Amino acid sequence: MSNLISGFTRPPEKPLPANIDSLKAQAKELEGVFLNTLLKEMFSGIKTDQESFGGGFAEETWRGIQSEQLSNQIAENGGLGIADSLLSDLIAMQEASQKSVPASSIGAYR
Repeated sequence: MSNLISGFTRPPEKPLPANIDSLKAQAKELEGVFLNTLLKEMFSGIKTDQESFGGGFAEETWRGIQSEQLSNQIAENGGLGIADSLLSDLIAMQEASQKSVPASSIGAYR
């Protein structure tokens, strides 16, 4: 049995794109935007009349800022794992675009 397994080798690792840090930042930012939308919806269900929190324009503004800051902190500290999933897709898209045929060699641009 060990002879069968020893005949297989692991495929070579793909090199990461040069701009991996930029792709990671974009993925985290997109996760932050998603979390911000999620938190805004969550906070919209909280009662904000004069009796509970004071209400008014200032509170609405503060809630928007609060949800934005919370979502950014959640995304920066691991988030929901959306950024990790997006990163592999962003890398695959970048690799596919590098392998595609340039527009100058297609059609009337030859």
